[in-house]
Amino acid sequence: MSQRDYYEVLGVSRDANADEMKNAFRQLARKYHPDINKEADAEERFKELNEAYAVLSDPEKRAAFDRYGHAGLNGMGGMPDFSGMDFSDIFEDFFGFNMGGGRRKARNAPRRGADLGQTVQLSFEESVFGIDKDIEYTRDEICTTCQGSGAEAGTTPEKCTACDGRGEVRHMRQTFLGSMVQVVTCPTCNGKGEVIKSPCKVCHGNGLERKTVTKTVKIPGGVDSGTQVRLSGEGQPGVNGGPNGNLYVEIRVKNHKFYRRQGDNILLDLNINVAQATLGAEIDVPTVHGDEKLVIPSGTQPGKVFTLRNKGIPHLRGGGRGDEKVIVNIEIPSKLDDTQRKLFEELADTLGSEVLPQEKSIFDILKDVLGG
Repeated sequence: MSQRDYYEVLGVSRDANADEMKNAFRQLARKYHPDINKEADAEERFKELNEAYAVLSDPEKRAAFDRYGHAGLNGMGGMPDFSGMDFSDIFEDFFGFNMGGGRRKARNAPRRGADLGQTVQLSFEESVFGIDKDIEYTRDEICTTCQGSGAEAGTTPEKCTACDGRGEVRHMRQTFLGSMVQVVTCPTCNGKGEVIKSPCKVCHGNGLERKTVTKTVKIPGGVDSGTQVRLSGEGQPGVNGGPNGNLYVEIRVKNHKFYRRQGDNILLDLNINVAQATLGAEIDVPTVHGDEKLVIPSGTQPGKVFTLRNKGIPHLRGGGRGDEKVIVNIEIPSKLDDTQRKLFEELADTLGSEVLPQEKSIFDILKDVLGG
């Protein structure tokens, strides 16, 4: 790549001040750094940027370049030497930005505590009506002996001398650009900025102790397996004064003996006998709200679905509740006494023996009615 005017490389005017050149360099360095920009000429462009900034940020070299151009630099002993130049303030700012543009947090900055999870099992009825449920789980809490300092009584943590309390240290490393500053977590204090010479005997200097806690979870009616209830601030404690995490309670609902759930509707399979289906009847049907009267009309066929309005599960978001769907099954007696057999034989004589194929199976009918 042929040498270009250094002001052109940085995209600044010849009368640009130091801050303007520094800002221009930062923006272009982010754009062309080889770790971010994968274009073929990114590394060369990056080298060119650093060469231009190394010259124009040095008053003596800038004056020589302004007067004689590149030839003036050659007269000063060849191309710029980056090895003694401190780019630390610029590249700390540069590498302090993640790919999304957010600034890197200091090692000892306040951080939110971790979230915790717990599972609670409910009966079918509890999931319908809701319940206040006590749950027990373990989490870290501030040590009551040292009040979270991690130090033995009568002592206090001391500022780490290795990092001067910053929680991070800088190391110089050589790159193709010369000496670069690398910022890493302080190995002496592990990023805390403090060291504890006399650790608390209860928490061993951690400042936290493991405890079992009990919390009451208010579970609303209408929840289902997989529903999560959040308890804000009941998770792990924050770090360096940060907020606590949350506790997420996941619901598991036990299967019921005869109720099934479909959305916010309750399904109930109900057996009636041949006489009730043929002649009609009024029967008591169980619901989660108590027994309800249901009129079975004469001639009811197997698979007939009756709807009991508002006898289902409350809507978790918004008012109202679902229905109960009663699916009728005709129970055929497996044993008959003599009188019953004689009556059925007489009935059979009046009904005849002709059989006809059915256009739809009972399963197809149920799919149409229940939407499944």
